[in-house]
Amino acid sequence: MSTKNNAVDLEKVVIKFAGDSGDGMQLTGTQFTDTSALLGNDLATFPDYPAEIRAPIGTVAGVSGFQVHIGNVEINTPGDIADVLVAMNPAALKANRVWIKDGGTIIVNSDSFTKKDLEKAGYQTNPLEDETFDAYNLVQAPITSLTRETLKDSGLDGKSIGRSKNMFALGMVYWMFNRPMEQTENFLNAKFAKKPLIVESNIKVLHAGYNFADTIEALPSSYTVAKADIDKGTYRNIMGNQATAWGFIAAAEKSGKELFLGSYPITPATDILHELAKHKNLGVKTFQAEDEIAGICSAIGASFAGDLAITTTSGPGLALKGEALGLAMIAELPLVVVNVQRGGPSTGLPTKTEQSDLLQALYGRNGESPVVVVAASTPSNCFDWAFEASRLALEHNTPVVLLTDGYLGNGAGPWKIRSVKDMPNINPLVATQGEDWQPYARDVEKLARKHAIPGTKGLEHRLGGLEKDELTGNVSYDPDNHEVMCSLRAEKVERVTNFIPNQEIFGDEKGDVLVVGWGGTYGSLYTAVKELREEGKDVSLAHFNYINPLPKNTAEIFSNYKTIVVCEINKGQFVSLLRMKHPEFKYEQFNHIQGLPFKTTELKEHFNTLLS
Repeated sequence: MSTKNNAVDLEKVVIKFAGDSGDGMQLTGTQFTDTSALLGNDLATFPDYPAEIRAPIGTVAGVSGFQVHIGNVEINTPGDIADVLVAMNPAALKANRVWIKDGGTIIVNSDSFTKKDLEKAGYQTNPLEDETFDAYNLVQAPITSLTRETLKDSGLDGKSIGRSKNMFALGMVYWMFNRPMEQTENFLNAKFAKKPLIVESNIKVLHAGYNFADTIEALPSSYTVAKADIDKGTYRNIMGNQATAWGFIAAAEKSGKELFLGSYPITPATDILHELAKHKNLGVKTFQAEDEIAGICSAIGASFAGDLAITTTSGPGLALKGEALGLAMIAELPLVVVNVQRGGPSTGLPTKTEQSDLLQALYGRNGESPVVVVAASTPSNCFDWAFEASRLALEHNTPVVLLTDGYLGNGAGPWKIRSVKDMPNINPLVATQGEDWQPYARDVEKLARKHAIPGTKGLEHRLGGLEKDELTGNVSYDPDNHEVMCSLRAEKVERVTNFIPNQEIFGDEKGDVLVVGWGGTYGSLYTAVKELREEGKDVSLAHFNYINPLPKNTAEIFSNYKTIVVCEINKGQFVSLLRMKHPEFKYEQFNHIQGLPFKTTELKEHFNTLLS
């Protein structure tokens, strides 16, 4: 590493890369993340994309960011604010002014602070020349011109040279945190294997940035973040959408089913489709439909034919799928609907995270249409909840809605690789040839009907969307039969509670304050509660993944605390469910809707208010 400085040890650090959407900040952040993961750091990431597809270049609306939190201790959030900000243009600096720690380091591409770019960002004067950032360690690096100088004799065209400047910034940050460059070099060699000039040029710029940081006085020290002490095993860095896709592949293998995905592209869920499409060699079938309705209807057909069938979407798409989801519910077919939630209403903020669709998942269909609803809580455990959603669907012959969100889907974290043979079996509830079978005869414990695969001799039957006779499945308009069937379908979903584990508590089983959350808020809530408990505060956490039905011991848990505060990134959807299911308790709320995860500091401040 550097020959002139001794490295300073850090326990954890938050770094944010920000620039125009064409500056390669997502790639830069991902490379730093992957390198840190290979070094054994625990980590969490938060990619922050522009909400507009083609926001004007150089404007605040077009800023793309990637925040990564690494440490040698347990990391559960991408961090509240950054210790180091890399800003590739004035807009990136302006957009992230409030997200940098007082006294933190800001690396700016000083070449981009021209009069024209300052005006696009909304600056009246150059903030690098006044007192705006006097409280920070401001490092002005002419990244664009140094990149051009490095590649002046490379033979690369000007546009390609300009695209390489993110590697210069990455090289500087690699020097700051004593990161090796081999992983990124290997990545470039693999990605541009057929373009050796691109590989050579980017590696040259990467080293130029590293050497520049080693020589300037503005960076007097480099830092190290040691390997984290985590459970032994083989780990890889994984994004939530990728983990979701892999969870379904594992579930298909454990259930003996072929996997079918019928989907329509929608941000931020599309990467699940992209990932599954790569795995035809594992028997995965993917169908990119012409619209959301075709996507779910194709999945219903695949389910009827005997596949593990899934469809993926986000909030606006779930609204369009509502009628067909009702069809799967009344036909009592196994189906998993993944909703990677984003901001709303309407088309909303397509790249921003929000817990916006819980009530839609629970009730967004006509008639009495109960379905099982579960939620993932970290990028890596999206794998587990895709697997669990598949198990519940296949073993209870019912649709299951799996809720993730933009933060989980696009975020990343360490994932301990496991063997499919070590995972629990999935036992689909399927009728077999020769048995005495009726389409709506039910399992005594689960109240689930057996699914007969079309073409099974002796099990021929009809299935559709009209109300069915409670045994034969024939179309029925009998009022009493309709009430019986509505009650049976609701009770079937409620009985799932007998086949899921009890809710667990982090902290004491009795106490002053119980923090309640669900889904993607886990990391922030867990970190806030953990830090308060280390300060001696009487606070515990119940974080829910099973939403409908709720775990059997929910009321028992709630009865043991003086104050219950439900924290959500919406206006209070889960707390509304709790008030319906368990009205005997009083619930406090903590909510925000900003397209961002909770900050640990704001949570701790609110919990301390409740404790006092």
